[in-house]
Amino acid sequence: MRVFNTTAVCIPTKHYMVDLSERVSQIKVLVDAGKYFTINRPRQYGKTTTLTMLKKELSFEYDTLFLDFQGIGRSGYSTEEKFVQEFCRLLWNRRKIDSVDMSSIAEKIESWKDSKEPSVRLGELFDVLMEWCEDSARNIVLIIDEVDTATNNQVFLDFLAQLRDKYISRDRDGIRTFQSVILAGVTDVKHLKAKIREDSDSKDNSPWNIAADFDIDMSLSESGIKGMLDEYEADHNTGMDTAAIAKEIRDYTNGYPFLVSRICERLDVDVSKKMGAAGAWTSGGIDEAIKLILAENNTLFQSLTKNLDCYPDLKKSIRSILMEGTKLTWNAQQDSIVQLQMYGLIRNDHNTVRISNRIFETMLYNLFLSDEELKSNVFSREGQLARNQFVEDGKLNMRLILDSFIKTYTQVCGPLQDRFKEKDGREQFLLYVKPIINGTGNYYIEAQTRDQTRTDVIIDYLGQQYIIELKIWRGERYNAEGEKQISEYLDYWNLNTGYMLSFNFNQKKKQGVERVQIGDKVLFEGTV
Repeated sequence: MRVFNTTAVCIPTKHYMVDLSERVSQIKVLVDAGKYFTINRPRQYGKTTTLTMLKKELSFEYDTLFLDFQGIGRSGYSTEEKFVQEFCRLLWNRRKIDSVDMSSIAEKIESWKDSKEPSVRLGELFDVLMEWCEDSARNIVLIIDEVDTATNNQVFLDFLAQLRDKYISRDRDGIRTFQSVILAGVTDVKHLKAKIREDSDSKDNSPWNIAADFDIDMSLSESGIKGMLDEYEADHNTGMDTAAIAKEIRDYTNGYPFLVSRICERLDVDVSKKMGAAGAWTSGGIDEAIKLILAENNTLFQSLTKNLDCYPDLKKSIRSILMEGTKLTWNAQQDSIVQLQMYGLIRNDHNTVRISNRIFETMLYNLFLSDEELKSNVFSREGQLARNQFVEDGKLNMRLILDSFIKTYTQVCGPLQDRFKEKDGREQFLLYVKPIINGTGNYYIEAQTRDQTRTDVIIDYLGQQYIIELKIWRGERYNAEGEKQISEYLDYWNLNTGYMLSFNFNQKKKQGVERVQIGDKVLFEGTV
C-alpha cells in the first residue's frame, strides 16, 4: 500500500504524489533545445523527485547522467586535482546505474579515480569528456543535483567556466558537447561570480551566464493535488470531497510540495487515529494536521528561521509586514529580498513582498509573538490565566474574550494615546488570544484585508471559524463601511456571527462590547 512521503525522493509505486508528467514535458522542451539551465528552488520543493522522473523520461532518447554533488566531501574541493578525482569517482559509480555507455573513456576515468596522487587538471578532464560526447552514439545530458554544496568553492566556479566554454564552442565552432546541462539546488548558480584574475576584485564574470531562464512553476496545483487525493480515496474510501480538500490544502500551502505532502501525511498517519478516516479528511481534520505541523521543529522551519536570521533588516521588515500591515515593494535588485525568495520564505505578489503561504505566515507570527512572550508580556500572561473561562461546550465565547481583553487593556495601558499604532493593538490582541487557543485551535491573518487600517483575524477552533476585524476608529461613516465589509466577509465564510475590535481615541466613546444586527448577521462590536 502506498503512503505519503516527506523525506527524500518520491517514487510513484511507493508514494502518493502529484502527477508531474506535464512539468517533466515542459523541462524536456528545454533539453531538446540544447539549453543549459539551473533549477533553483527552496528546500524540500520537489527538485530531486522532478529530476528523477525527468531522467527516466530523457533516457528513452539521451544518455542521461545523474550526479549528486553531496557525494563530494569538503576535501574534494581542496584542489583542482582532488575535485577531478572525485568527479571521476561519481562518473564511475553512476555509469551502470544510469545505463550510460562510457566505454570510450572508461579506462582513463577508472585510473584517475583510483590515483593515489591526483594530478589531472580540469582542462584534461574536459578534453576527455568532449571525446566521450564525440564518440557517443547518443547525445549526452548531464544532471547535477545539490550544487549548493559546491557554490562557495573556486574549483567549482572554474568547473562551471569550463562548461560555459564548451557550450560557447558548440555554437561557435560546431564541436559536439553535452546536449544539455542541468544544475539543481537552492542557490541560483546564474548569480555566482568568478574572478577573471586572482588579483582583481573589480572584474567579475558569471561562469554560468549562458544559462537559459527557468520559469516553470514547480508548485503543486489544486487540480494536481486533487488527482493525488483521488488515488488515495480509491484505495481507502474515506468519503472525502477530494476537490474541496485539495482546494483547502492549496489555500494553506500555496502548493509548496513539502507542506502539501506533510498535511496529507499527518491526516493519514496521525489525525485518522484521533478522528477516524472519515473525520480526518475534512476541514476539521486539516485544522488538526496544521496544528501538529506548526508545533514541529522540522528541518524546513529550521532552515527558514536560520536564513531569516541572516538578514536582520529584512526580518524586521517582514515583522512590520505581518504585525503592522506595512507594504514592502518588491525589488529584484535588493539582495536580501532575492535571497529570501530563493529560500522560499517570500514571493512577489503584484510587485509587493508577500509571505509565501499561510502556514509560513502563522509560523512567523508564532515566532514573533514568542519573542514578546519571553519578555513576560502581560497580555500573554493574562490570556493564559483566564483561558478556562472562555470555552463553553467546545466553543469559544468570543464576545467574552473581547470584553476581557478590553478590560485588561484599559487596566494595563490606560487611555489610548496619540502615539498608539495599529500594530500595538494587533500584537497585544494576538498575544492575549494565542494562549487561549493554543494546543486546540489555529489562527491566521487574512492577507487580502491586512493593511495599516484594517486586519481580519481568522480563528479555527474545533472546526468552528471566528472572524474578528481589528481596526482604528475613524468615525461613524468608516465604521459603517467596516460593518458592511465584515458582513460580506461572513457571507464568504458562510457564517452568521462576526466580531469587531475598534481602538477609539474619542474621549466620549463607550467602552465594552455591543451586539449589532446587520441584516441577517450578528456583529459583536468591541471598543477600546
